Amino acid sequence: MNSKRQTGFRWAISSLTLALLVPGLVQADSAPSPARMDIVDTAISAGDFSTLVAAVQAAGLVEALKGDGPFTLFAPTDEAFAKLPDGTVEGLLADKDKLVAVLTYHVVPGKLMADDVVKQKRVKTLEGKKVKIDGSSGVKVDNARVIKADIETSNGVIHVIDTVIVP
Repeated sequence: MNSKRQTGFRWAISSLTLALLVPGLVQADSAPSPARMDIVDTAISAGDFSTLVAAVQAAGLVEALKGDGPFTLFAPTDEAFAKLPDGTVEGLLADKDKLVAVLTYHVVPGKLMADDVVKQKRVKTLEGKKVKIDGSSGVKVDNARVIKADIETSNGVIHVIDTVIVP
């Protein structure tokens, strides 16, 4: 995306994220620890997942990802979404079925910590297809590199990835 469009898009995503946060604002000194927050609230509080949170909201998956789980989320950062070709995010937001497919491709049922992930060759996602795991040089999930692992939540774990993966 060009810089002006990217800034406008990020502003829109930030506004949507703020709208999601306002009803539940918590004083910083009384904020629960991430392990006490679910996957969605942990992603919101991290600040690096505005696009992901907005997409989850648009897809109607918030309640599912706030459910009991446990879930393993391979969470692409805002920078990962920014690497997509121009119009990709907007196209996904306009096609709910495709958006749900892409988002659920980032979620694995069960809580797989990094030590569990690297023991796998492939893991089945909620979307139904399997993602390829490569632990030979760091950890890769399909073509995405895990840049931070084992962020525990009340209903699973988040592994931060640098690229949006597509089924």
